[in-house]
Amino acid sequence: MKTLTLAQIYELQGLKSDALEIYKEILKQDPENADARAAIHRLSGIRRHFKGVNEEMKRFFIEMENDDDLARFERWLAKL
Repeated sequence: MKTLTLAQIYELQGLKSDALEIYKEILKQDPENADARAAIHRLSGIRRHFKGVNEEMKRFFIEMENDDDLARFERWLAKL
């Protein structure tokens, strides 16, 4: 049985695609389900805006040495 609880567990485990499919099934059965609708919106937004790993910033993050580096990284994150 596919439930909101199962979808939430999948989402917490990082199985976002599986969770999204369950939320969509729930919404088909119950078009007024606000929780499923919000979850679909949230997960779809994550998928749409995620552009993959920025290897340059990943390397920069791993090699950060001081507060100035951390501030630069935080500014980069804020732009996302």
